[in-house]
Amino acid sequence: MGNTVYTTITRQSGLMNEMRVVANNIANLATTGFRAESAIFSEFVIPLGVSEGSMSMARANAHVTSFQQGAMTRTGGTFDLGVNGDGFFQLETPAGMRLTRAGAFSPNAAGELVSPEGFNLLDVGGSPIFAPLDADQISISADGTLSADGNPLAQIGLVVPANRDSLVREDGVKFKTESELLPADYATVSQGFLESSNVEAVQQIARMIEVQRSYEMGQSFLEKEDERLRSIMTLVGGR
Repeated sequence: MGNTVYTTITRQSGLMNEMRVVANNIANLATTGFRAESAIFSEFVIPLGVSEGSMSMARANAHVTSFQQGAMTRTGGTFDLGVNGDGFFQLETPAGMRLTRAGAFSPNAAGELVSPEGFNLLDVGGSPIFAPLDADQISISADGTLSADGNPLAQIGLVVPANRDSLVREDGVKFKTESELLPADYATVSQGFLESSNVEAVQQIARMIEVQRSYEMGQSFLEKEDERLRSIMTLVGGR
């Protein structure tokens, strides 16, 4: 195969990867706290020699996550919590500390606030948060202080990593980091609200159409190039 074919194949592979990313974003339009992702294309240039120039290969193996604030949706749920500003809830999981902005919590049988997966929500000291099951009223203030019948019991720990680039995406909702965690001084909590996915539906659908068209163009080129090479082989073989 010629260099143009190799270059086109790498481009097609990158477009397929981007299509998977876009499709995953669209599939999570309604996922609470989901962070949109995008693929980054890079070019790898191979020198072929002084007289032959070079050949470039396109790759789309790098991904970047958008941490833009999602819209707040009122639910009225006592333990539905939305984060305003730059900050994350802390979850205690079997694999270690995880950060999230998905704030749909509920008390378990012991009264501990947990995520839908059963992971404990942590306070500013890194301990599970307890909400008395027999309390008549549970209120959570903007600074994360949880009170039962007017008595403050705990403060939800909102944090930010010292190095945002250290965040490793796990499922679009939870992230892990080895970076130091700092208090999210400018973030607040809204009780009775959930942060929606930050995926822009129209933008993602438009991008999906663009990627599909680009892929079809590349496929058309490969088919024509295949026909050209077959024609050459037929002519050479017929002599």
